[in-house]
Amino acid sequence: MSEYDDPAAANLNTGFVVSVRIIAKEGEADAVAAILQSLVRPSMAEPGMKFFMPYRSAVNPSEFFVYELYEDRAGWDAHNASPHFLAAVNALVAKAASRERIPFLPFVA
Repeated sequence: MSEYDDPAAANLNTGFVVSVRIIAKEGEADAVAAILQSLVRPSMAEPGMKFFMPYRSAVNPSEFFVYELYEDRAGWDAHNASPHFLAAVNALVAKAASRERIPFLPFVA
């Protein structure tokens, strides 16, 4: 039996997760927010994407967290090669003081 009896929770615990933490450069936080917002709709339309949600810190408006959930590693690879990601990533990186992307796999069945 699964640790997650709720189907929604079980769905969120399958696949390939990427945690992204971005800290915007001084004066670039709103631009970073706009770039992340522009990625939501096209990313959610990707076949291998289950969920893409950017968050902005409630205590530091220059800090962002993005939760990305893919069907599998191939979904993440496809996202990284997608036209909308490629069109946004250079501008995003240029406006970021730091950007860390960490992939995770679920381990609780």
